[in-house]
Amino acid sequence: MVFNSLTFVVFFACVLVLHHLPLPWRTRKINLLIASYLFYAAWNPPFVALLWISTVVDWYAAVGLARAQRPSHRRAWMLLSVVANLGMLAYFKYGGFLLENFGAALALAGVDYRPPALDIVLPVGISFYTFATMSYTLDIYLRRAEPARNFLDYALFVTFFPHLVAGPIMRPTELVPQFETPRRASANPLCFGLALMTLGLFQKVVIADGFLSGPVEEVYDGMQAPGVLDAWVATLAFGGQIFCDFAGYSTAAIGAAMCLGFAMPDNFRFPYAAIGFSDFWRRWHITLSAWLRDYLYIPLGGNRHGEARTYFALMATMLLGGLWHGASWTFAVWGGLHGLYLCAERWLKKAFVNYVPGPLALLGFGALTYFLVHIAWVFFRAKTFGDARRVFGGLFGLNANAVPILAAVDLIAVATIVGGIVATHWLMRARTLEALLARVPAPALTAIWACLAFAIAIEQGEGSAFIYFQF
Repeated sequence: MVFNSLTFVVFFACVLVLHHLPLPWRTRKINLLIASYLFYAAWNPPFVALLWISTVVDWYAAVGLARAQRPSHRRAWMLLSVVANLGMLAYFKYGGFLLENFGAALALAGVDYRPPALDIVLPVGISFYTFATMSYTLDIYLRRAEPARNFLDYALFVTFFPHLVAGPIMRPTELVPQFETPRRASANPLCFGLALMTLGLFQKVVIADGFLSGPVEEVYDGMQAPGVLDAWVATLAFGGQIFCDFAGYSTAAIGAAMCLGFAMPDNFRFPYAAIGFSDFWRRWHITLSAWLRDYLYIPLGGNRHGEARTYFALMATMLLGGLWHGASWTFAVWGGLHGLYLCAERWLKKAFVNYVPGPLALLGFGALTYFLVHIAWVFFRAKTFGDARRVFGGLFGLNANAVPILAAVDLIAVATIVGGIVATHWLMRARTLEALLARVPAPALTAIWACLAFAIAIEQGEGSAFIYFQF
């Protein structure tokens, strides 16, 4: 079940009605838990068992951690959680990838081994809920949090449908306390939540799917070698597409939670206005960035053990963050490029510690950040290194046999939309959406809301899944 489907509209309406009935709080939480399982089961019912396994294992691991006195016992409970969660993730997401690369390594050594084909179906959202549940036991192991008071609240934290399949990656300390007291959305939060859902769906259905996905597919999935214009337009279109797709989901998810009376953190803060890559990762997929920082970068040493260790921690974190997105070396290269960007930025800041950039320099650094982010997006979008090579050949004018691919109307549409996205990000760089909407008169907001809803209704999409569902 995807947000951009009629099925979800009916589902969410039923959830809202049940949640606002005068029922005991425990009953309403049970309703939300059942609804969340139904939401997930709509993709593949057997995979609900994985949610149960992850939920039960981490619940009892946390109980064991809270009761254990010896460090060795606490470490054993923590490892049980980590091994169980990463074991499921490794099998379902990386099983075929690891076996394929094992066969390739043996072939290089002269051993003729052909691994069997593994027909493994990737459970939707497994990377997101695995990280969410692991943070629960890791926080308790590191004494950052206490176990949830009851199993129902913890189970609802794991399965809460707005964040279940594509984030934001919630921490138990952010959501479990909200389940302890009765919550309903009053009129203003309910309207604002519905407005956020509308905005998110507009980004996904109208912009990402309706205007930007076509040019991207024609260039990246076609067999023809693109020219400079086509390659750049398609790459910039993908940058806009993935932002509108993923930020659209996060916005809709935050809005859905708000309609039910719950708060979730921002996941995007106008990232295409970033000045530098540290700034970019403070604005792009914020909850993943924070998770990688707290549970990977800092345990690897962070910036506490000298420059060499810091650069190693940055590269390792971004390489693993790249592979988190998908079982392919192209994702590792994407993560590695961002690791190199962050290392270079850190070195330059230390080398020019007294340099204070002026407004034009900041604008130039922002343009360079945008350019290099999109260079990395090529590896994120290309399915193979061959596809990436073909697109890079177009980006830098190296395709001698290039032919026109995109129609003039596509070029104009992408230029207009991507230009609008970038301009909006720079205008909103130091602002928040809430502060902006608070200054807009209610009639104007109502008119804008109606226009967005009308555009979604007439787009006549097929309810295509969000890009990040595959991760």
